[in-house]
Amino acid sequence: MKNIRRGLTFSAILIIGPLLLATQSFAQMGSSHPAPQQQTPPPPQASPDNSTPAAIPAAKPAPAPKIDPAEEADYKAFIALKPEDDDKRIELGNAFVQKYPNGHYTEAVYSQLTQADYNKRDFPKMYADSDKALAMNPDDVSVLVVIGFVIPHVYNPNDIDADAKLDKAEKYEKHALETLATMPKPANLTDEQFAKTKTMAESQAHSALGLIYFRKQNFDGAVTELTKGTSTAASPDPTDYYVMGVSLGHLDRFSDAADAYNKCAATAGTLQARCKQGADDAKKQAATKPAPPAKP
Repeated sequence: MKNIRRGLTFSAILIIGPLLLATQSFAQMGSSHPAPQQQTPPPPQASPDNSTPAAIPAAKPAPAPKIDPAEEADYKAFIALKPEDDDKRIELGNAFVQKYPNGHYTEAVYSQLTQADYNKRDFPKMYADSDKALAMNPDDVSVLVVIGFVIPHVYNPNDIDADAKLDKAEKYEKHALETLATMPKPANLTDEQFAKTKTMAESQAHSALGLIYFRKQNFDGAVTELTKGTSTAASPDPTDYYVMGVSLGHLDRFSDAADAYNKCAATAGTLQARCKQGADDAKKQAATKPAPPAKP
């Protein structure tokens, strides 16, 4: 059984679970440039002791930079596209970044191009557009989460830079979680919308970290992150439960593994039969082998 579990490590996750599609508000959360109507400059920073000397007038905030009306019009046309129109989004987006390589909205366009490239499964272009987006805004949550999610799902252990790719994905998801923890609510979202979108992003980041650690054979880490991801997901991905079950099996936590497999098997799909079998096998293992002692 140990050899069977080891064999599953890099072969059984060829079935990619559904990636949560970023909404337009999610893309704007991670973008350095909000929609055109939001051009209010940030408030001036207070002095460290919150005082301003009487003889020195408080500095006025710098005026918002002027935006090219043509760029603004082109960006409005770009974001007005229907969510499912990826071909048109890629066409207009490519034209936009060529026309305005250093424009006010260029990073936001690269961010949405990254998502459209993913939807079309054009991974080379997705990576190229994501690199350009993050070069302009390293805190773009939508890009960090998507790229960190895709890398472990299309992982090939035979790639010469396989380990480096996993390290990159781990770095991206950890930075996304750090950014989300302190991100202010955008003015165009209600409290409820912001909380829902933020929770979705955090859940996806934890899910990705779980698979990253699984690929690295850090099974404790995988279980921890997948537990966080599935506990807050509106519709948990059965792939997460499957990977959790395999990871728990590696840790000889067979009763917990059976529970994870059963949750996976509760959802109809390509993994259902495999998870039912995994649950049966884990129950047999639990009956013959004692569970490891609980960690202090």
